[in-house]
Amino acid sequence: MMSSNKIMINILRFVAFVLIQGLILNHVNINGYLNPLLYVMFILLLPFDMSRPLTLILAFLLGYAVDLFSGTPGMHAAASVFVAFVRPYFMDAILKHDEEETGNEPTIRVIGFRKVVYYNGVLVLIHHMIFFFIEAFRISEFLQTMVRALLSSVITIALIIVIQFLFFSKSKTRSGLWR
Repeated sequence: MMSSNKIMINILRFVAFVLIQGLILNHVNINGYLNPLLYVMFILLLPFDMSRPLTLILAFLLGYAVDLFSGTPGMHAAASVFVAFVRPYFMDAILKHDEEETGNEPTIRVIGFRKVVYYNGVLVLIHHMIFFFIEAFRISEFLQTMVRALLSSVITIALIIVIQFLFFSKSKTRSGLWR
C-alpha cells in the first residue's frame, strides 16, 4: 500500500512528465531521428509493489495524455501500455527479488547504476520500437524506423540516467552507485 506522500509524488510526476513531454520534448526533433520520449520514465519509476491493473491504467492515462498533446491517436498509449505490461517480467529477470522491497522504486539508490541502465535501456528500447513502428506503419521504412527508434532510445536513456543522478542518488556512496 502506498502512503499518501508517495501517491502525491506520483501524481506530481505524472503531471510533470506529461507537461515536459507535451510542451518541450515534442518539439525536439533533430534531423527526424532524435525524438526524446522521456515520459516513459514515469512508468519505469512506479514502485515494485504497485498492482498490475493500476500500472496498466496509469500507463494508458499517461500515453493518452501525451497523445492529446501530440495529435497521435493512441500511439503513445499503445506503446506505454505494452511497456507497463512487460515491465514485471523484466523486473523479475533483471532485478533480484530481495531488492524488491515494498514501496521502493527502481532507482539508482535502490538497485544501482548497472541495473538501472539495463532495466531502463531494455524497456525504453521496447517502448520506442513499438511507438516508431506504429507511427511509420510501413515495412518499406523498416531500416529508417529502426534507426529512429535506436537513436531516440539512446537520447531518452541518457536523459533518464541524468535525471536519476540528479534526483535519486543522494544517499548512495560513490562506489555504491556502480553495483
